[in-house]
Amino acid sequence: MKASEIREMSDEQLQLTINESSSELLKLRIQSQTERISTTNDKRKHRQTIARCKTIQRQRELGKVTKK
Repeated sequence: MKASEIREMSDEQLQLTINESSSELLKLRIQSQTERISTTNDKRKHRQTIARCKTIQRQRELGKVTKK
């Protein structure tokens, strides 16, 4: 997911995306420990999505504080 797509999301959608990616990442971690997974790149994609979402959340928080 690109940063421009994430910026268009509302705060609720952003939090939902973080939660979904976190749960999927946990499933992939468990799966990689118990069996072989065919796409190891999925873990990286979910980590990046979570990081992008949290970065944009923080930017929004700082933007609200500085605009006052």
